[in-house]
Amino acid sequence: MGDGVVTRRFSWFNGVSVALGLAFLYLPILLLVIYSFNESRLVTVWAGFSTKWYGELLHNQALLDAAWVTLRVAFVSASAATILGTLAAITLVRFGRFFGHTLFSGMIYAPLVMPDVIIGLSLLLLFVAVDFTRGFWTIILAHITFSLCFVAVVVQSRLVTFDRSLEEAALDLGCPPAKTFFLITLPLIAPAVVAGWMLAFTLSLDDLVIASFTTGPGATTLPMKIYSQVRLGVTPEINAVSTIMIGIVAVGVLSASLITKRREASRLRAERLAARDA
Repeated sequence: MGDGVVTRRFSWFNGVSVALGLAFLYLPILLLVIYSFNESRLVTVWAGFSTKWYGELLHNQALLDAAWVTLRVAFVSASAATILGTLAAITLVRFGRFFGHTLFSGMIYAPLVMPDVIIGLSLLLLFVAVDFTRGFWTIILAHITFSLCFVAVVVQSRLVTFDRSLEEAALDLGCPPAKTFFLITLPLIAPAVVAGWMLAFTLSLDDLVIASFTTGPGATTLPMKIYSQVRLGVTPEINAVSTIMIGIVAVGVLSASLITKRREASRLRAERLAARDA
């Protein structure tokens, strides 16, 4: 019976369905990367391998300025969202059912299910109401608002399974609470914090809708610049810059995965040594 279950689970129909689904998701990305090395200016006609469009990017000042704005916004907003999201996760996990817990958790998780258009429009109305000049910093505040919840979810999942006896042991030995957090808690939840930062960074790089609502003069992000140019036609430079963005995100995800695996391996190694000594 067990063999029958496995056979039905991995049937040809399921395999073909998964293959078609993955092809639908990743084949367009693969084609974009391939045609970024196309000799021809026509993005749908292959005329030979060439890297000249990557060289053309170095002379496209508008795209370079937009890329620089995007990287700065992503780095600052991801760092701030990671700090606030980690604190929010600690509050939700460690402080129990305090007064206003339901309201606080609802406000933290609301951006997960709220459409980007609603978030962007509400933030635009807020900035207009308080007469806050829109530009670089308003995009950062907007990105912190919607990426904070993703960091909180990732870190909270790690804190739920966290062994608090390690903290209690440090406190019993006279270590102050703040020092215990930075020496014991933070290193152990670091993989989740790094993963949350990478997720927030990627979401900021990818955002178009919210940034469009909250931007101002001199603060055009790369997705906004690409979108404005695509409406007039796709150019090889757009394929090239999109490929670079894909590479940055892929390197970041792989780096975070390697860091997480190494930390997990170090933790398991330390636990084995501790058990052997005991």
